[in-house]
Amino acid sequence: MMSDIRKIRLPLPPEEARELKLGELVIADGEAIITAGLPTHERIVDYLDKGKPLPLALNGQAFFHMGICVEERGDRIQPLYLNPTTSTRFSAQMPSMIRRLGLTAVAGKGGLDRMAVHALRETGGVYFSMVGGASSMLSAAVTDVVETAWPDLITQFRLTRIRFNGLGPLVVAIDAHGGSLYEQLADEAQRKLPSIKANLSTERSGSA
Repeated sequence: MMSDIRKIRLPLPPEEARELKLGELVIADGEAIITAGLPTHERIVDYLDKGKPLPLALNGQAFFHMGICVEERGDRIQPLYLNPTTSTRFSAQMPSMIRRLGLTAVAGKGGLDRMAVHALRETGGVYFSMVGGASSMLSAAVTDVVETAWPDLITQFRLTRIRFNGLGPLVVAIDAHGGSLYEQLADEAQRKLPSIKANLSTERSGSA
């Protein structure tokens, strides 16, 4: 029920991120930086390595793996459509980005690997899982495109700060204490695999 879903405001202070429980549903107000681009992640890490200032403030922010479609109306950028992308595409960059930028919330589809889970635990950050099929509902929550950066990239790859009300529901799929729903599911699948193989072997023998 909606009354059971926690309301949060992004970006999250680490102490609030640590209060979120694994598997909990949340609805978010506030702001996040979004991008769907691997070249964007690579550029961010390159800037950090070289000590170059990033065009948008990312320290302590919420960072979402999402693409956006917009319409420019004079000086105003009108958000039209959001679509979450798979976070594991950025596994090589995310642990470094989480630690060096102190990211307290990351979101997308498909989770993050063990190295990123460790990084989130160190910074006091969480990962929110988004359902790709809920893109229309996610899009309806966006109220403004606050600012964008790196216009040499396609729109979906640019760094974009969005503002939203009632974004979600989002699932706390990795908590700030090292818990991961993805790892729990993988462990459960490994435990069940021998019995599944045994049942298949028995069925095949019986039908031979």
